[in-house]
Amino acid sequence: MAFNIKKIFSYDGDEDNLNGTEDEYYTMGETEALKEADKSGNKMILLEPRAFSESQQIADHLKNRNSVVVNLKRVTTDQAKRIIDFLSGVIYAIGGSMQKIGVGIYLCAPKNVNVQGKISDEAEKSAKNNNDEELDW
Repeated sequence: MAFNIKKIFSYDGDEDNLNGTEDEYYTMGETEALKEADKSGNKMILLEPRAFSESQQIADHLKNRNSVVVNLKRVTTDQAKRIIDFLSGVIYAIGGSMQKIGVGIYLCAPKNVNVQGKISDEAEKSAKNNNDEELDW
């Protein structure tokens, strides 16, 4: 179902400044929109690897300019460390960023995605508060 939003609101402004891409976006079908998202790398991928061998799949998503949220709760501690080390190298190579967003959960973003804000860990807060209390100034 396609509609023209300008007709709904009776837009009488300067039409020369509009480039037509917005109209095309609203009139394209779901399949076409998904294809466009695949081309431009605008996906958020959620993954729960079960082995280190799945790290390359995560790297491939990042190379394709998609953001990846990685939940490491299904792997052992040693495998989780290896995966984080591998992904840190990938992130460095593509100029992206990695942020811990929970216990064993990381957001990996390519260079084209700007991540704003930071999620603080309650365990880190309590450890910092305990350390501050132990110091005698």
